[in-house]
Amino acid sequence: MALKEELEKAGIWLFRWRSYLPLLLTGIFLVGLRDFDYPGHNHDWDLLWETFCLLVSFFGLGIRVYVVGHTPEGTSGRNTGEQKTVSLNVAGLYSIVRHPLYLGNFFIWLGISLLVRLWWLSLLCALIFWLYYERIMFAEEEFLRNKFAREFEEWSNNTPCFIPRFNKWKRPTISFSLRKALKDEYSGFFAIIASFTFLEVVGDIIIKGTLKLDLQRVIIFFIGLSTYLILRTLKKKGLLTST
Repeated sequence: MALKEELEKAGIWLFRWRSYLPLLLTGIFLVGLRDFDYPGHNHDWDLLWETFCLLVSFFGLGIRVYVVGHTPEGTSGRNTGEQKTVSLNVAGLYSIVRHPLYLGNFFIWLGISLLVRLWWLSLLCALIFWLYYERIMFAEEEFLRNKFAREFEEWSNNTPCFIPRFNKWKRPTISFSLRKALKDEYSGFFAIIASFTFLEVVGDIIIKGTLKLDLQRVIIFFIGLSTYLILRTLKKKGLLTST
C-alpha cells in the first residue's frame, strides 16, 4: 500500500476514534503531575493561573462554537461513523483556515496542558496532537477532493491548512444558529470543566496529601455539570434542533 493510501486509511480510523484522544493523554498528564506545585508555592497564584488556562481552552471552544453555529446540518461535526457533508464550506472561518474545528481543539488542549506548567508536557501534547490530527485532516481533504474536485482545489490553494490567513476573510453565508452550537458543543464545554477539575483535584492531593475541595472549584464544576445535563435533556427532546 502506497504511503498516501496508508495515511488516508489511518486518518479514517483515527477520525472514528478521535473522541478517545483524551484517554491517550491521561497517563502523560498523571506523570507530569508527580511534581505538581502551586506557582510560587502560592494557592492564590494557582487560581489565577488556572483561570488563564481555562480562558485559553474556552477560546478554543469559542472557535468551535462559532464554526458549528455557522455550519449547515449534514456535516461531519462530532459524528464518529464516516465523513459526510452536503456542501463545501468556504466562508466564515473556513475562508481563513481549512480546519478551524481542529484549530479550536488545539487551543482547548493547549489550555489543559498549560495547567500543569511543564514545558515538555505542552510540547509533547502539541506533537501528539499534530501527528494524530494530521492524518485525520489528510483523510478529510481526500474525501473533499473526491467529492468537490475543482472547487476544493481552488479553495485549498488559497486557504492555509492550520494557521489562519486573516486577509482572506469572507462573511459566513449562513446565519448563526445558537441551537445547533449548543447541541453540538455542550459536551465539549463540560469536558473542559471536568478535565480542569480532575487535574486540580489530583494536584491538590499531591501537594496537601488529602482531598480538600475549594468552594470556587466545586461551584464551577456543578455549574458545568448542570449545564451539561440540561442541554443533554433538551437535545434528547429535540428542542435544540435547528428550524
